[in-house]
Amino acid sequence: MPHRKVRGGVTAAKGFLAAGIHSGIKPAPFLDLALLVSERPGPIAGSLTKNRVKAAPIILTRQQLKTQKGQAVIINSGNANAFTGSQGLADAKAMAQAVSSTLQIPTPLVYVGSTGIIGHPLPITRIQRAVPPLTTRLRKSGHLKAAQAIMTTDTYPKEIALQSRIGRRLVTIGGMAKGSGMIHPNMATMLAYLTTDAAITPQALNLALQASVQESFNCITVDGDTSTNDAVLCLANGMASNPVIRPHTTHWNAFQDLLADVCIALALQICRDGEGCTKLVEILVRGTKTTQAAKKIAETIATSLLVKTALFGEDPNWGRIMAAAGRAGVSFKSEHVDLAFDDVYVVKAGQRIGDHSDHQAKRIMRQKTFSITVSLGTHQGSHRLWTTDLSYEYVKINASYTT
Repeated sequence: MPHRKVRGGVTAAKGFLAAGIHSGIKPAPFLDLALLVSERPGPIAGSLTKNRVKAAPIILTRQQLKTQKGQAVIINSGNANAFTGSQGLADAKAMAQAVSSTLQIPTPLVYVGSTGIIGHPLPITRIQRAVPPLTTRLRKSGHLKAAQAIMTTDTYPKEIALQSRIGRRLVTIGGMAKGSGMIHPNMATMLAYLTTDAAITPQALNLALQASVQESFNCITVDGDTSTNDAVLCLANGMASNPVIRPHTTHWNAFQDLLADVCIALALQICRDGEGCTKLVEILVRGTKTTQAAKKIAETIATSLLVKTALFGEDPNWGRIMAAAGRAGVSFKSEHVDLAFDDVYVVKAGQRIGDHSDHQAKRIMRQKTFSITVSLGTHQGSHRLWTTDLSYEYVKINASYTT
């Protein structure tokens, strides 16, 4: 059965409720506190930032994930609770305890996320006061407000839900995410929360999530920065009543495909909403000796400021692309290089084709989405990621972020 898109975001799967509220972190009336709850506890898996500077909720989440169990997630926006010392960790724990005491859920089953400005104390008293009214708003229809409540510089809420049959049972995976700047492979300034009613072992869920993250959130870049707060969490509750999914089985393969599609959809929504961006561009590098080699070249091209400004200017200056590839630290022969914008080749066997191809490439670059393919030989190594252009608006947004 093909994957079917359904409404509901994080509450599309059976047994999940969500809500969003204004707690006073952001100016009124902006939503800034979200809550996601499952009717029953279940396996949870996560992928967290690689940044050495980790926010308090990341430290707490890393500890909790060792239990492989979860039931609820509370997330605030407007304040990252990062670089806030021991008080920040105490505040993150207090957020979980506020949900625990209100909903009568064991505290270790309540996870915490934060996003926003770094270095400011979390207004924990406001959050604690907002939790009881927040819990009264938990509904199936609360997915959109929850997605809105985790936004920072995002221009729209990001959510998706897909369904497929696994073991003759309809399994749903839903998700919401935030992210617009500080986006780069190995997690970025992004949060993503995934829910599924699949019955699945903790190990199988974790393996599926790590594989899906590698195909999606770790394949997007906006500005090359990796944040202190990045997290992807996936919570399962088993309410689809499918045969329990175990690692590397036919059912696991089907589940992982479904999860990857959800993650890719959210990742591309993040990339499309990159701060100030006007283009979403797929970079495909192939023909290298190893996948790692292709990845290094793709990331170097995708993060090159000269390439990104050329994308914004709709200038098919493919010399910038080749210069970036050449400084990636990977050996290849320039006479084997083919370069194409969508299906229009501008370089074949290391030689420029001519003015007509360049003009066709310029027309392609006027599109909001297109691909750049760099072929470097006949080997099997390849890597794909998505990048954005670099516009005047990006500088404007980030030059005055805290003011």
